[in-house]
Amino acid sequence: MNAPLTASRLSVVAAALTDADGRVLLAQRPSTHHHAGLWEFPGGKREQHESPLQALRRELHEELGIEVQSAEPLICIPFDLGQRPIELDVYQVSRFAGVPVALEHQALHWVERRALAQYPLPQADRPAAAALSRPDRMAVTPEGIAAPSVAEGVIGLLRAGHRLIQLRCPQLDASAQRELAAALLPDVRKFAADLLLNGDIEGAERLGCGLHLRSAQLQQTRPRLASGQILSAACHDLADLARAEALRVDCVVLGAVMSTATHPGRAALGWAGFAQLRACSSLPIYAIGGLCADDLTTARRHGAQGVAAIRAFWPLP
Repeated sequence: MNAPLTASRLSVVAAALTDADGRVLLAQRPSTHHHAGLWEFPGGKREQHESPLQALRRELHEELGIEVQSAEPLICIPFDLGQRPIELDVYQVSRFAGVPVALEHQALHWVERRALAQYPLPQADRPAAAALSRPDRMAVTPEGIAAPSVAEGVIGLLRAGHRLIQLRCPQLDASAQRELAAALLPDVRKFAADLLLNGDIEGAERLGCGLHLRSAQLQQTRPRLASGQILSAACHDLADLARAEALRVDCVVLGAVMSTATHPGRAALGWAGFAQLRACSSLPIYAIGGLCADDLTTARRHGAQGVAAIRAFWPLP
């Protein structure tokens, strides 16, 4: 996350400042600034002579009157939808000296992570809020496995800490997949996780579970999902991302980042191609295609919410 400053991309640093209860500090932009009234992660522009951490320490001292004692990288977001392309380097700061005071903002609020999405944020800050509050892995069930084995595997994923699971069973008809999903939902909810039904809009509406739209389904109107039902979508290019934005999906799966055996004819984006598409959307985006948990750090460096995978997460050790 220590990319050099360039003439084309403005380098900005921000802090996800957390207190002892895990709440995150949001600062309200003053009325005299661009995006007045919106809430943001405190920070600012990096100067030519500064490293990202030096800039972060200076900005937090100027804006909040605190001294940063330690900071860990959270996510680096390329963003090209504003007046000038930026790269937003966000750090988690849990150790600091002093009490934050609104020296340059209208107000400060300590916010529960699950409530971050309720605050109006600048577009560039939204992926950072998702990185703090949503899972960094999406596990996708594999094809060609009998329903009992799928159920056993999903329970294993839940016990291993996975909290976002896409149920994709083309080997089953719609009725059998819905029956499997219904049987799994009590355990999914017991673990405070989300189950996404792949492609079955009617099934998700009936069962009250999440839904994953295939890219071919992005042309439709938004499904009638209740509050709390996660809506994700498969995307491969800018047109898909634009349609996903228009449908107000909760997250996107974008790829393939690397070549995969399941899609041998599809050209891989590579991380540079992924970041180029990432910069054109404010949605949380999972990278998919030849990836595993070991790629999470690289994914976050390119603006990804995390990694989605089939083989890497299934079967469990």
